[in-house]
Amino acid sequence: MRFYNKQHKYYCGIDLHTKTMYVCIIDQEGTILVHQNLKAEPESLSKSIAPYLPDIAIAAECIFTWYWLADFCALHQIPFILGHALYMKAIHGSKTKNDRIDSQKIALLLKSGMLPQAYTYPAEMRATRDLLRRRMHFTQFRAELIAHIQNTRHQCNMPDFYQKIAYKSNRKGIVELFDEPSVQKNVQCDFEVMKTLDQTIADIELFITQQVKEHNPNDYVILQSFPGIGKVLALVILYEIHDINRFPKVQDFASYARLIKPRKESAGKTYSGSNRKIGNRFLKWAFSEAAILLIRESDEIKKYHQSLKNKHGKAKALAILAHRTGRTVYFMLKNKQAFDMKRFI
Repeated sequence: MRFYNKQHKYYCGIDLHTKTMYVCIIDQEGTILVHQNLKAEPESLSKSIAPYLPDIAIAAECIFTWYWLADFCALHQIPFILGHALYMKAIHGSKTKNDRIDSQKIALLLKSGMLPQAYTYPAEMRATRDLLRRRMHFTQFRAELIAHIQNTRHQCNMPDFYQKIAYKSNRKGIVELFDEPSVQKNVQCDFEVMKTLDQTIADIELFITQQVKEHNPNDYVILQSFPGIGKVLALVILYEIHDINRFPKVQDFASYARLIKPRKESAGKTYSGSNRKIGNRFLKWAFSEAAILLIRESDEIKKYHQSLKNKHGKAKALAILAHRTGRTVYFMLKNKQAFDMKRFI
């Protein structure tokens, strides 16, 4: 957990919403200078903080509307601190909670150096990252359509399709295999939506591979030197990390990517089972996929995985391999070096 502890003359806490924002500005003594509800727009914020420039810092909780606020602060060279929503229990744990109280507590947490930080993703690559996440949403929806067609086949007690329907060239004649006209229409609708999704996903991938040439082509090439990390996984890892130097240690990176199990200790007792979902779920997915594909790609890794499986079991063996994959990617990007199988094993 990282805290923002730089000192400023004034501190501004904002409880941000889609249409409104409650602004609280305090000085170093904690005196409230501004405490009002405003429209969520740059003009209103600019007028509110104008008397306290240039030595003011602005903080807001990490919700989906923070992009414009971060860009506003970057444009006017104002320090912006994005509060980690899950860690800000001082706000959510209050007996009484409203926008006025929340904005004041954000300002006080910022002043005291106790505001837990989330990463403020820069605007240059943020939109491309969001587009990549949208692609993942489309691919998941496409997988649901394939599963629905397979479930329909099971309902009709039909034999397996002769080829995988995930590929466009293998879908010809599938609709006619069903007898009922309504079932045929049902499956046909799924195929029509899949056809649209196939084109959309392909367009997104082409666009992002062109964008990465402007953003970070060197790291993109380095990532693809890892067996099992192809075009899509390399894009996901690259855009979710953004800058590997923001992680001082490999342990910080592994924690962020959900590759290690969190532990809680108190009075000599160890507790587990909580906070497992704090971190980047997209990196967790990418490294888990890369570990599985790595086993398919390399005979050496197959032997290594088998030894892990004999010792720890199947699930833990894959988790260990995913962790090692994440650590390897960290050092590959940190040192600007391609994959080395000997060092990996």
